[in-house]
Amino acid sequence: MLLSRMPNEYHNMTDSFLYTTPLDPPAQPLLEDLAREYDFRYSDFYGSESGRGEVNRYPPEVFAPPAGNFLLILRKGEMIGGGAFKRYDESTAEFKRIWTRADLRHQGLARVLLTELEAQAFRQGYRHIYLTTGCRQPEATGLYLTSGYRALYDPGADLEALRSLPFEKVLSPERRCAKRSVEPVRSPDPVSISRT
Repeated sequence: MLLSRMPNEYHNMTDSFLYTTPLDPPAQPLLEDLAREYDFRYSDFYGSESGRGEVNRYPPEVFAPPAGNFLLILRKGEMIGGGAFKRYDESTAEFKRIWTRADLRHQGLARVLLTELEAQAFRQGYRHIYLTTGCRQPEATGLYLTSGYRALYDPGADLEALRSLPFEKVLSPERRCAKRSVEPVRSPDPVSISRT
């Protein structure tokens, strides 16, 4: 079994990591679904352009090596989840765009994705992680808290008033030695991240 806590119908599926850019065509469904999810959860909070505006907030270049990276999980060639990181400071990566397809949630994919992003950030020289999630994403908050992240906010505060919930984690070299649960692949044809 490649991924833990997967229903029986998924046991024989092979998942792979694809390091690419936000401009790569396989990344587009992730970004579109992420924008729709932001709109669904926050349109009354941030306005009608919240989803697309958030997804396009950073230029693709910030998610490119050596300072960043952009990761997809593929199943039978189809994107089922992804995430990215960019430089926050010299020793800290900031995680962004962590998402799994809605029909495949509650199978441990987000935790697998988070673990791989941490390992890649460590391989790229980062020793700390910083990230934020929105106040209306309790699933993400739970994932981070159960994955060793420390909340940088008062959990007893009015989360709607805080809007954005920050977390941090110190990366440990011992944890980087864990076996991969899915196989890494690289895009066969590097995709340019320059905008046209």
